[in-house]
Amino acid sequence: MSPRAAWRLESLGFSDVYDFVPGKAAWLAMGWTSEGELAGSLTAGKVARKDIPSARIGETVGDAHRRAAESGLDLCLVVNKAEIYMGRLRGRSLEADPTMPVEMAMEHGSSTVRPSEPLEGLVKRMTKHAVDSIVVSDLKGRLIGALLLPDAQQALDSLSG
Repeated sequence: MSPRAAWRLESLGFSDVYDFVPGKAAWLAMGWTSEGELAGSLTAGKVARKDIPSARIGETVGDAHRRAAESGLDLCLVVNKAEIYMGRLRGRSLEADPTMPVEMAMEHGSSTVRPSEPLEGLVKRMTKHAVDSIVVSDLKGRLIGALLLPDAQQALDSLSG
C-alpha cells in the first residue's frame, strides 16, 4: 500500500514524496514529528535534554571534564564523528587523567532508549532501579540527549497537576 500511495501522490503533483519502508514505529524511534492522538503524549525524546555536554572520540578526559563542569552536570556523553553515541563519562571517570583519551575512560554499553519511549513507564523503571539519567538515541544510534530523572518527574507532575 505504501509504495502505491507514494506514487499516487507524485501523480497528483507532489514533488517531495517518500516511501518510508521501515514503518511508523521506526519513524517514531527516529524522533521525528508525528500527528494524531498520541502526538501530545510525553516521551523520552520530548523531555530529554539536548544540551548535555559531549566529547568526541579522540578528545581528552580534560575536555570532557571541563564541559561537564561548565554545564553543572556530572556527566559527559561520548560520540563519534557521526554523532553516534559511544559511551559516557561520569563520576570517577571524569576525574581520570585529564590527558587520557575519553574512549579509554568512558563507560561502554550503557543503556539507551528511543525518543518514542513513553515517559511514565520509563520513570517508573528508572526509579525502581535507582537510575538518575538515561541516554536517548535514535534508531541508528545517533545521540538525541539525556533524560534526567528530575526533569522527567517534573514533566509528569506538570501534566497531572
